[in-house]
Amino acid sequence: MNRLLTRSALVTAGALLGGIGGALILVPQDFLSMSHVVIDSDPGLMFELAAPGGVLLISGALMLAGAVRIRFADLALAIGAIIYGSYGAGRLISMALHGLPSDSLIAATVIELGIAATLSALWLASPSRKQQGRNEDEFDGVVV
Repeated sequence: MNRLLTRSALVTAGALLGGIGGALILVPQDFLSMSHVVIDSDPGLMFELAAPGGVLLISGALMLAGAVRIRFADLALAIGAIIYGSYGAGRLISMALHGLPSDSLIAATVIELGIAATLSALWLASPSRKQQGRNEDEFDGVVV
């Protein structure tokens, strides 16, 4: 059951990250306009949006790899929790510093923090992570 939940969470979160990353690279103006963010087609700005888009796209691919190959699941869960958590935390800081954005961006913050919490919980509950912790407490076969 835990593997199914882990794989489902990784597929969902990874596909979402990959989709957002791809949209930021390929159609940033259209993607951001859905959140009522209007940007110019300045090449420098497009260049700057492509960088985090690439990080999101690759992170999403790693998460999907973790769903397919369960041995990569712990790494994929950790990457997802860090990416989603940092985006959510960054948005909270921005709200405190700059005021409230559109409702869709507030919803994105809530979703990102929810996904980060889910991925973190799955990572902490990972059987392989628990087993690894037990092995680290051993020294030449003697449990310390």
